Parts: sequence; structure tokens; C-alpha cells
Amino acid sequence: MTVLVIGAGPAGLMAAETLAGQGARVIVAEAMPTPARKFLMAGKSGLNLTKDEPEAVFSARFSGALPRTPEYFGNREMGPGAVMDWARGLGIDLFTGSTGRVFPVGMKGSPLLRAWLARLAGQGVELRTRWRWTGFQGEGWRFSTPEGTQILRPEAVVLALGGASWPRLGSDAQWVPWLAGQGVGIAPFRPANMGFRIAWSAQMARHFGQAVKGVCLSAGDLVSRGEWVIGAQGIEGGGVYEIASALRDGAEAMVDLAPDLSAAELARRFSAVSAKLSVGNRLRRVLGDPLRAALLMEWGQPLPAEPERLALRAKALRLIHQGPMGLERAISSAGGIMADSVTADLQLRALPGTFVAGEMLDWEALTGGYLLTGCLAQGRAAGLAAAAYLAAARR
Repeated sequence: MTVLVIGAGPAGLMAAETLAGQGARVIVAEAMPTPARKFLMAGKSGLNLTKDEPEAVFSARFSGALPRTPEYFGNREMGPGAVMDWARGLGIDLFTGSTGRVFPVGMKGSPLLRAWLARLAGQGVELRTRWRWTGFQGEGWRFSTPEGTQILRPEAVVLALGGASWPRLGSDAQWVPWLAGQGVGIAPFRPANMGFRIAWSAQMARHFGQAVKGVCLSAGDLVSRGEWVIGAQGIEGGGVYEIASALRDGAEAMVDLAPDLSAAELARRFSAVSAKLSVGNRLRRVLGDPLRAALLMEWGQPLPAEPERLALRAKALRLIHQGPMGLERAISSAGGIMADSVTADLQLRALPGTFVAGEMLDWEALTGGYLLTGCLAQGRAAGLAAAAYLAAARR
């Protein structure tokens, strides 16, 4: 055996494909019964592969401690255009939506994954499922398998075990103490692309499951016009995720319920509505949406009577929440292996010959194709670095 890849998500499978293309023999060990479970779950509502925008703009969408170099976050070898070419090379037809997001025509991730696994098998990559890494044994890598404990001693390793979000799908961060014990620095995991808990009043129950549209959210320097959903436990959805990192880190969030109207115009419209109407009906008449009116009554109390002050309240409504939802419901996670624990080619300083990729590393990005493309790009970078390491060792 030459190279061991631990983790069969997008980063691990891309590392395996890259290594196999460099002539290495590759074994992929996956703890779950089937590979890429989080990838498939993300694709249930439509697999957003990437975002069709210039590479320089795309690379700027990432944050965290990991240096924002093109190799990690999308360049011409594994940026938006390359990801689209790669998917088409697997026989997957794509389309680009009005926002630039790229999806398979069939929307689902399973056809792409099947084609990818078939191509990997044709390259000689061996996938071993139900192989759970359980730490080190001497210089070996110990696994719990259906056949009992197995010890592997590869020439190089790529770790792509995921972060700590959606742990039921396999990214449970159980690897943290084993790497920390080897001297690898690890920042605590935090939820990313997550919803926020709200203690709703009883009056909001009628709106559970409804989408909030046509409003603007802001927190810190982040602004979102995307949709989000009211639920019994709080708020979730793409519009919330776009400001989630700032809100999680302590910024106050504001809601503009009428972003296309000035405060003066909104005040004029409030003034024009008959004072004989109930407060709720006045708000609904002006805002044009019962849900937006409900949010103003929920978070805007006490409501001012003067049209000018009421308009200002609707234009800058404080979003009142009880903190982020946990890692078990987060789309992704922030935190992980610290930047100073890896070299420029994603090799662990404490474990020469071991490379890392994907959500194990301390970075985060928005949903919308950035997360997946980032994982693919890092898998490719780690695979190339591992192949170069092997080549140098054999000279």
C-alpha cells in the first residue's frame, strides 16, 4: 500500500482521485456503511456544486484562520469552472441559476456520486467502508473494522474526516484527541451556516414553516437579501446563513422589513392608512405581507404610534434571538486544525507524511457552492502534496 485516505467525503474522494492520477495505490477508509453521506444529504434539496463567478471574487468568500490561497479555495485547477468541467466529465449535465449557483440538471447528488465512485474504482482506488479510525498504535494507524482491529502502515496519509457538524452523518470530530495528543493545534469547533433559536410568542405559531421574503438582514459587515424560514425552534435558511458568522460572534442583527422603500416613503404610507383599522391590519396593509407584519409586532414592541417612528422601527428592527443552534443542526462548522499546525502544502507539522483537507481545517464559507468547492480544492491540493512527498521520499 502507498497512500491511505481516511474519510470518503468530497475532500477525501478528490484526494484519492488526484493520487490515483499520479500513479499511487490508494485505499480509502470510511467509518460509515456508505461514502459521502453528508454530500448526499446536502443534495436532497438540490446539490449546489459551485458558484459561477470570477475566481478572485469566489476566493474572497472564505474566512477563518487558513490562508486564503487559491489552491485551497478555488483556482483554475479546481475553482468554479474546473468543478463544472469535472462534473460534466462524470456525465452530469449542469445548469446555472439566476444567482450564479450551479446545479445538476437532475438536482440530486446520487448520480454524480455513483459515477465518481465508478471512475475511482476504475483507477484502482479501493474503498473500505465500516473502517473507523480509532487512533494510533505505535507507528501504525489503528482501525475498527467488521473483521476486527486492523493496523495499517502507509507511506503517506490524507485525513479528510470532516468537522463537527451533522455528526449523525459521520463528521463527529472523534479524531480531535488523537491528533491533539500528537501536538496538533485544534481550535474549538463552532457551528457555521446555522439557524438561531428564538423564543417565539404563542401568536407566531401560525407562521411556523413559512418563508420570509423581501426583507434585508444585516449583522456587522454582512448583509443578506435571501429567504429564511420561521420554525418552532427559531429561524433557518440561506438568508440567515449569510449573516450567521457575524451574529454568532456577537454582532447585533437588524431586519429591514421594507428594503426597497425609504423611511420617508414608508412613513407616508403608514400615514395614509385609516387609523380606524387595527394595528395588525395597518401593518399588513402597508408592508403587504402578514408575516412581515407579524415580525414587526413580535420584535418591535412597544410599537410607536407616530408614522415616522413606526417607519424607522420597521426599517431597523432588532432581531431578538437566544443564540445559535448547535453543531448537530449546522450545515458546516468553524474551527478545527489551526493554520500554524500545517505547512503550506497542508502537511501536518507534527506528523510528516500526513496531509489534511476539508472541514477538519480551521476555515468556513457560506453555503451556495463555496463549501463544496473549497473541500474539493483542498482535497486536490492535499493529494498533489502527498504524491510529491512520496516522489521525494523515493529519490
